[in-house]
Amino acid sequence: MTLSLRLGSFALAAAILLPAAPKAKNVILFLADAGGTSTLHAASIHGYGGTRKLFEQSMPHIGLSDTSASSAWVSDSAAGMTAIVTGAKTHNGVISMGPDTGRGKQDGTKLKTILEYAEEHGLSTGVIINVAFYDATPAACYAQANDRRAAATILKAFLTPHFGDGVDVLIGSGRPAAAKASADAGFDFFAEAAKKCYKVTDPPAAADARSPRLVAVFAPGPFALAPALQAAIDVLSKNPKGYFLMVERDAHTDNPANGLSRLVEFDKAIRETAARVDKKKTLLLFTADHSFDLRMIGGKPGTPLSLPSTKEGGASGKFNVRVNGSHAAEEVLVAAQGPGAERVKGYLDNTDLFGVVLNAFGWKR
Repeated sequence: MTLSLRLGSFALAAAILLPAAPKAKNVILFLADAGGTSTLHAASIHGYGGTRKLFEQSMPHIGLSDTSASSAWVSDSAAGMTAIVTGAKTHNGVISMGPDTGRGKQDGTKLKTILEYAEEHGLSTGVIINVAFYDATPAACYAQANDRRAAATILKAFLTPHFGDGVDVLIGSGRPAAAKASADAGFDFFAEAAKKCYKVTDPPAAADARSPRLVAVFAPGPFALAPALQAAIDVLSKNPKGYFLMVERDAHTDNPANGLSRLVEFDKAIRETAARVDKKKTLLLFTADHSFDLRMIGGKPGTPLSLPSTKEGGASGKFNVRVNGSHAAEEVLVAAQGPGAERVKGYLDNTDLFGVVLNAFGWKR
């Protein structure tokens, strides 16, 4: 036997003996909307009094992700989230449609989302957000629309999924506006959801695990994330095939104190979730759809950050933090742990994160 044949036989035997990489049963995508690295750094100091205190900053697999859209260096949430959940870039303002879309004028190629893949494979799916549930980030998971402002189109898409029976658990805000948008378009979103066997509720206390299909949409205003997240996982975990869950928290810092406090609350919920889920079966993936122009320009250890109440106040230079109040183009953090997390490393494109999740589940595009 020649040396090359021996080496080939050895490589084949080694490949046979090596165990297959473990696949994820569940994936939770944590999305900090506008949570750039500078914002994470400030949130760590604001919430914990020091640097590198956020849970996601301690995850074992770390990378950086480009956030550009197909036709702009600075992305909005529609294009940013579309890239993450479909693996394709598109124009700002477009929801899970390709760059052949004319925003507000013409539909383009409809892109299949990771949530739709999960539905196709029989998994349970969920979306939790603290903003309107038909806003750009959550909508990119379950809808296709040529304009992020097309609320009625997005609401109809939720009710008429292309794969499976659609999102199983929806927890978010925006109830009055959703009711008006659907009524203006000639239908009642919440009545239609009830017909499709969703338990439709608005008080936070009702967002529990007693119903396998839940639409808990509150009036505008904050609600506690951790209990809602726990309830959603309790519901979704009942599916023996697993689940996909997207959890978004608004990290925009037009009001720095509010934005940083929301991010700290998000971090605590992520930490609690990581301690609760099966680490061998659940991929936790944290990232942002785009960055935000917040900068720390002062301060010292042992002294709380002095924060302006508005972006205008932050421009004066009297505070430790300066905020320009707009989206920014620099790369954002990607952090992961669990099966499939090893693919998170180095410089990534936002479209690569779709592949990370698809590979973790062991699915083909």
